[in-house]
Formats: sequence, structure tokens, C-alpha cells
Amino acid sequence: MSVHVPVMRDEVLKVLKPSPHKIYIDATFGAGGYSRAILEFAEDVHVVALDRDPDAIERGAHLKEKYPRHFSLYKTCFGDMKSAVPKNAYDGIVFDLGVSSPQFDEISRGFSFRGEGPLDMRMSQSGPTASDLVNTKSEEELADIIYRYGDERKSRRIAKAIVEARREIPFSTTQELADLVRRVVPSKPGDIDAATRTFQALRIAVNDELGELERGLEASEELLSDGGRLVVVSFHSLEDRIVKEFFKSRAGRMGQGSRHVPLAEIPQKPTFKLAETKVIAASREETENNPRARSAKLRWGIRTREEEMPCQ
Repeated sequence: MSVHVPVMRDEVLKVLKPSPHKIYIDATFGAGGYSRAILEFAEDVHVVALDRDPDAIERGAHLKEKYPRHFSLYKTCFGDMKSAVPKNAYDGIVFDLGVSSPQFDEISRGFSFRGEGPLDMRMSQSGPTASDLVNTKSEEELADIIYRYGDERKSRRIAKAIVEARREIPFSTTQELADLVRRVVPSKPGDIDAATRTFQALRIAVNDELGELERGLEASEELLSDGGRLVVVSFHSLEDRIVKEFFKSRAGRMGQGSRHVPLAEIPQKPTFKLAETKVIAASREETENNPRARSAKLRWGIRTREEEMPCQ
């Protein structure tokens, strides 16, 4: 079995600093890269891993066999981690917010338009599919989803074309949708595929990814011990903005509220301190070997309950 190397593994380990006898949460188990790296990095460390995907839970069986006393895996969304994991004060929590490689590479999961697959995109393999959204949402709702989550300027044109096309035949495959978007939004040689933004938007909507992220960050704040480290690797601007504003507000560096972190939700005392405020990007060597790392951004903070909120 080949060992999966997650994006920015070395950078994550550097800031997470796994130590013997400590306990960590891998909030996005996926192919198990971060869990394995933490277990191998420090002796007698314990990892509690989470994933909503049943396939990921099956993939974790080999780690449970290899580390029966030090590794546990739970099928749950990381937004629900507070109620799912054992009651402990955790020393670190790590998030990898990208679609896992097995999900993206398996055409039958419907995340990619590189092959003909069902228009699915469900990480949990339950609930409404991307096909359900495409075939039932109104033109206005589709345009809003595609614009808000995909930053697609042609969202209204795409939504109108979808609604017109589905009157004849409902969408059921990735290629059907991708081909329509390419016809509506022609691209020049060298541009990203015209369907990229629409597929991203639908995936985010199907899995409530931004809502899950907000709930997961709030849960992490409660689960981490004093000095515990929260490490988040994001892959697009919507995620990174939420993570950035969460850390700024929790570190007492946001004088006013925002639409992501309302003023009423900013704690009266800082709950995190930031060793560095600049985002960390993947190395040039990694991006050359793994194109998926090009958009990766790492932010992290250290949990604290000791410092008071500075006066405004």
C-alpha cells in the first residue's frame, strides 16, 4: 500500500509540534496522511481522527490495526466534533479543508469533471446530491450558489442555461453539466477549465462546507487545552477568509465585527495568540511535484485563556 503524503505535511508538523504523551485531533482524516505523520513523529502520541466519508473510515482500518492503543477514528462531520470525540483537553487540532485525493480521483464520487460520473459530490454519501440541486433549485438560487461559492461572473448565464436544459432532460452526470458550462462560458487556451468554478460552488453547497468550517473552528476553540495548537490548511479564498478572520477576532486583533465574525461573537478575552500573522504557503518544490498544493494556505494559532482583551 502506497503511503499518502498530505499537502504541506512538513509545515503542519513544524507548527503543530506533536509531542510524546499528547493527544491530537485530525479533523479531516481523508487518506490518513496527517494522522500517520503525527503517529510517526512522536512516540506514545494519540490521534483522534474524524471523517464524514464512509470510504475514509474503511481506509483507516490499517492504522487502527497498526496503532490500536494510539489511534481512533470516528465517522462524523468535524462541525460536530465537540459531541463526537472523547471528553479531553486536546493538545492540537489540524484541518485539511481540501477534497481528499480518493474523493477527487474516484470518478464515481462525482467531484471531478475529468471523466463521466454521476453528478453526486456528497462527502458523506448521504443527503441531497449535486444533481438534486441542479435539477430543483430555481434559476435565481442557482445563480446565487454559483456566484457566491464559485466567484463565477457568468453565474446568471450558467443558471439560465441549466434551467432551460433541464426542462428537456434532467442532469445526471458530471460531463453533462461540464459540457453545458463550457458552451456557455468558452475559455481560452491556458485558462482553467470553464466548469471549475461551477463545480466548486456546487460541491461547497452540497456539503455545507463553509458552515461546517465555522462550526469546526468554534468547536476547536472549546476542545483545545491551554497552549494547544490549531492548524488549518485551506485551498480557496472563501475558506481562508473565514479562518483568517476567526484567528484575528480570537486574538483580539479585530476592532470591529465583520459579516463572518459579528462583533457580538468576539470574545471579551483573547482565546488565541498568533505566533505569526502571515499566511504560510507550500514550498516551490512541493508545488512543482503536486499541483494541488499551489493554492494551499496554512494559518495557525495557540489556545490561551490567560491574557485579557486589550482596551479599544
